Amino acid sequence: MRPELLIDTDPGIDDALAILMAHANADVAGLTIAGGNVGLGHTTRNALKLVETIGAETPVFPGSASPLVVAAPDAGFVHGADGFGDTGYINASRMPEEEHAANAIVRLARERPGELTLVALAPLTNLALALKLDPTLPSRVARLVVMGGAATGRGNTHHVPAEFNIGFDPEAAHVVFSAWPMLDLVDWEACLRHTFDFEWFEATLAKGDARARFHDAISRKTRAFNRVRGRPGVVAADALAMAVALDPAIVTKAEARHVGIETDGTLTRGATVVDWEGRLGTAPNARIVMAVDQARFEALVAASLGA
Repeated sequence: MRPELLIDTDPGIDDALAILMAHANADVAGLTIAGGNVGLGHTTRNALKLVETIGAETPVFPGSASPLVVAAPDAGFVHGADGFGDTGYINASRMPEEEHAANAIVRLARERPGELTLVALAPLTNLALALKLDPTLPSRVARLVVMGGAATGRGNTHHVPAEFNIGFDPEAAHVVFSAWPMLDLVDWEACLRHTFDFEWFEATLAKGDARARFHDAISRKTRAFNRVRGRPGVVAADALAMAVALDPAIVTKAEARHVGIETDGTLTRGATVVDWEGRLGTAPNARIVMAVDQARFEALVAASLGA
């Protein structure tokens, strides 16, 4: 049976790959969109273009344009000003839904109780708003998979221990982590441990179909960024989270711990604070993915690109 997913996203290059994976391997109830990697106008257009490119009818629900409390810079310097590598693509012909993303999350979870895996690839603003609308939301969702955080403080923002999604809206992350009894957390450090070899990834794109050609075009800027930064390969953070959502058995090691969100620190705002030693006496709220089957991950990505 194919998984049933609801994806909260801010496309974004690695979001695009994750969405391709989802449509190849699951039934997707909708894409709820936030501002994050770039502004909401761009992330919404990118989502519409992506689903049109793959011939899907997935509804796209625009949501939060900005964090709950404090404005934050986007990641256009990584993804391109338009979020899709400044490729200048022609806009999709279809339009987004009028329903706000947070309302759509609440409605779909109520219509399909216990059926949907919610995959959070963006800052958690839409999900935090949905929780305020319906505090019982966790009981209606089969599973929550979050791409975010840095379990031991190796982040990727100017607040050194913080990862982008959590650091963009720490207050929203605090709402979600405080309310959800148990979530699966795919953090930035796991993504660094599970990069794609540059040559393998580019060969895979060359062997793929129209999906691969589209992703090849939009990802050139981020692949160059990875090389310039000296990373060991292509970091596809959202793709790793999607792999965990699609195939839970891909996880070979995980640690259940309590994770809190720092909202105040001058140097640490947005940090995911993991109680590794159980000193707080608080029940775990996250299964932190430590390792996955890399060959299985790569096979899933390659198949989703038609390679």
